[in-house]
Amino acid sequence: MAEVPSLISLCMKKVGKDIILGYDLSAAIYELPSELFDGLLMLLPPLALQKLQEEMPLRSWDGHESTNICFRNGRKRGSCENFNTAWKALFMSRWPDIVRKIQQVDWPAGVAKHESISDWQHMYWETHLQNCIDEAAEIAVLPSFDGCLGEIEIPDMIIKSIGYEGHKSHSTCDYSKLSCHCEQFGSYARCLRLQNILCIAETSHLLRKSQLQQLVLRWIKSNEQIDGLCQLLWQNNETLSSLEFIDCNLLSDSLNAICNSLCTKDTQTYRVQHFSISNTVLERNPASLPPGLVSFLSSGKKFIWSNLQGLNSSSGIILLVVYVDDIVIIENDSRESLCSLKFSDNCLGKNFAKLVFNALLDASSSPFILNLSDNNITGWLFNFNQRSSTWPLSYFGMGKSLQSLRVLNLRGNNLCKDDADNLKHAFPYMPNLEILDLSDNPIEDDGIRSLIPFFVEASEKPSTLADLNLGDCDLSCSGVTELLDVLSNLKNPLHSLSIAHNKLGSQAAGPLGKFLRTFIRVLNVEDIGLGSSGFLNLQEDIPEEVKLVSINISKNRGGLETANFLLKLISRAPELLVVNAAYNFMPVESLTVVHSSLKVGKGKLKRLDLRGNTRFCQSAHATLFAEFQHCGRPIVILPLLLAAEEPYDDDP
Repeated sequence: MAEVPSLISLCMKKVGKDIILGYDLSAAIYELPSELFDGLLMLLPPLALQKLQEEMPLRSWDGHESTNICFRNGRKRGSCENFNTAWKALFMSRWPDIVRKIQQVDWPAGVAKHESISDWQHMYWETHLQNCIDEAAEIAVLPSFDGCLGEIEIPDMIIKSIGYEGHKSHSTCDYSKLSCHCEQFGSYARCLRLQNILCIAETSHLLRKSQLQQLVLRWIKSNEQIDGLCQLLWQNNETLSSLEFIDCNLLSDSLNAICNSLCTKDTQTYRVQHFSISNTVLERNPASLPPGLVSFLSSGKKFIWSNLQGLNSSSGIILLVVYVDDIVIIENDSRESLCSLKFSDNCLGKNFAKLVFNALLDASSSPFILNLSDNNITGWLFNFNQRSSTWPLSYFGMGKSLQSLRVLNLRGNNLCKDDADNLKHAFPYMPNLEILDLSDNPIEDDGIRSLIPFFVEASEKPSTLADLNLGDCDLSCSGVTELLDVLSNLKNPLHSLSIAHNKLGSQAAGPLGKFLRTFIRVLNVEDIGLGSSGFLNLQEDIPEEVKLVSINISKNRGGLETANFLLKLISRAPELLVVNAAYNFMPVESLTVVHSSLKVGKGKLKRLDLRGNTRFCQSAHATLFAEFQHCGRPIVILPLLLAAEEPYDDDP
């Protein structure tokens, strides 16, 4: 039987409707007792809450004090903690899928992403406007569409979700049209995703109230779309800080026009900090870069960097770290310099990569992140040692070369040992490099040996190399043994290392055991062929105290010895939070050993992934680990279903 609504809730619902209809009830509402006022906020639909907040007095009314002082800030005319709580509830109710994503926990840090969101009203209307734009794009892309974007009708479901039910006679805005939503809520748009069909001149008019900071574009191909996009970019080039292209077609003229539109009219500078082009058609091996791109890459002011190992908001410079795909986006106060540059999965050749690298090397911009992953740039630094001998490092002053570069991602570029040898001559121009990703490149043992002097030299510097990814580099156990021996004796040890997907065999257990004596915090040894004997040897070599926070030992076919290794590891790694032991052919009897290891860990572990071990099953074995939870969620992740009896083959 449905719950009978109370008289108070019915009255509050009627108040919400009257506010939407335009009745001025604000003075009476602000005289309500605190309990009724707060209760009303939690029951108002979005449009009513918006109108009430817009009419809120600048001063804090008696009985409605909050920890946040009400303030006027452009479009906001007063925002208090109780309003923000109401907006957060509305957001979570309307978009539970998005909520689940933003509530994902960064396990090593132990912080949920949603904790950094301070303005839920902004978040609500920005997401609502994105929904409206997405619906309009689905209609505009139809061959039969031949009209204005602003006249596209928004589905009733979206309109009703904000509390509007067609009271056109009482409203100056027709909420059935896209233009109305852009007019009313465009000022909240800071981060938008636009499809190619929306990149026309009319979009700039619809979003004239917006001050875009982040823009993601998809499927831009035609000159008409480029022209429409450039108009939007020019309109927002004073505020735009992040620009991303996905699945586009950007030849030289298009790229030139885009970069020119990013240049501010008054100061002739660029405010974009994060520039990304991925899975896009570009000229693979041009003789030269477009002049607009060269100007964009060459401009900028020096930006202060906070060490990656200590990023926090207390510095006054770094405000927020956001992970998008595999690059780090850093929000900051200066808005004066290019921070990250990404050309990924664009089938680029060596000429393009060489031209970009040389442009940055000679530029005054100071990028932190350079991502050239998933291209084919073999030979891109050929003869770079000749340049370095002709133009010594002292030729470049502060603000020249790549002094500020902290992250270099060269994953999946078909680089070989000669490329690694050439790369060592470029490293002196990157004296502050902290993260290096060379994974999925067949550089082999000789390539690693070429780089070892750089690792040693880098460890001597204050800003030392902290994160090294050498996964799937065709390394042998001999090469990795030599590498680990060097890394184990660095003056400043690594923070994170991956040697995953190299066929090393059980012989790698000894060098790994020695390496665990260092201060390594994150270790990835997925699919290196340890086997049962390798895990057995690791148990013998593991030191009394391990500093690990996260380890990936998945796909090593360790069987029962995987569980025995976990028992010893967890007991000796007091800071261990995350373990991935998936796909290790662990038998059912391993579960009791795993249970014992969790007991030994005294509840510090936050996640243990056992998926892919086909003898385990969530429905049959979840109760064994029911006592082990973190933030209300199970620590142990088990396979959903029990696999068939036939043996599992994890070969590709």
